[in-house]
Amino acid sequence: MKVVDNMKNRYAAYQELDSRDKRTFWKETLLNNALYILLIVAVIYTYARNHQFLSIGSIVNIISLSAANIPIACGIAGCIVLTGTDLSAGRVVGLTACISASLLQSMDYATRMFGDMPVFPIPAVILIVMAVGGIVGLVNGFFVAKFGLHPFIVTLATQLITYGVLMMYIMLNGNNGQPLSGLDNSFKTFVTGSKVKVGDVPIPNYVWYALAIIAIMWFVWNKTTFGKNMFAVGSNPEAANVSGVNVMKTTILVHTLAGAMYGLTGFIESARIGSNSAATGLNYECDAIAACVIGGVSFVGGTGKISGVVLGVFLLRIIFSALIFLSINQNWQYVIKGLIILVACAIDMRKYLARK
Repeated sequence: MKVVDNMKNRYAAYQELDSRDKRTFWKETLLNNALYILLIVAVIYTYARNHQFLSIGSIVNIISLSAANIPIACGIAGCIVLTGTDLSAGRVVGLTACISASLLQSMDYATRMFGDMPVFPIPAVILIVMAVGGIVGLVNGFFVAKFGLHPFIVTLATQLITYGVLMMYIMLNGNNGQPLSGLDNSFKTFVTGSKVKVGDVPIPNYVWYALAIIAIMWFVWNKTTFGKNMFAVGSNPEAANVSGVNVMKTTILVHTLAGAMYGLTGFIESARIGSNSAATGLNYECDAIAACVIGGVSFVGGTGKISGVVLGVFLLRIIFSALIFLSINQNWQYVIKGLIILVACAIDMRKYLARK
């Protein structure tokens, strides 16, 4: 009913505008929703060129790939709400993916990284990678909050540090940087196995894990004091401090939670990819940042919804899948990804200036 009433109020307000204001209204509407309009055009065009784009298999694939990226997007969204970002996210995903793979290699795999060490229990590995990611996030948050450093600089530094640690890790025990594969069947079944099918197309288990993460993050953002403090700090840290919010604690916790989400992403990616190396996680943060901005998480701070983040992840994945179905050169795919981020940020800033 609220949605219907809101639409009625908007229509009544629109009817009261003169012709010049109506033209301005439509111009603003088109500019603010340019990415969504382009997406609809892209979907229609791609389907016209290749009907397989909207097949059941393709749709399930888009959902599955989106689900794999939801944890990192939910994590980095919190950093953006605080008017920051996190350039270390992708490398944390790579480090935690390699840690997961090394601890969950099959016992009968000839070149196991840790020899005769037994396969770790899956819950223990999840806690380990979340802790590793959380430590990196804690370091990010501490330097941002304690010393007032810009998140771009801090996370650039931790990105390099994490990559260095990753390179050293995959050299351990004579592994010499070789890809970590030969994963235990229990690990692969837990992440990429399936108990539900749509037609003949299986839905991997990690889709359901992503749904659980979405529900938890929604609760944290909307129903907890921590979530309210996060938005308060993102909107105006000085005012939040005067209101009794511990700005330093909130900033550190937001980055720590983000790091834990990167760890979960690395755990899922480890099994999904099956062969992990130093290249795992490269540029993942770019896609996550783009998804957040498309989903309405503003770089000016204090604005964003988990539902918007999820929508942004799906929209971005649809665009990427369309590029593949249209056989667009991979080099051009990078160009298009960059343009999407640029346009999304420009639209976001334009909305902010219009509100001011």
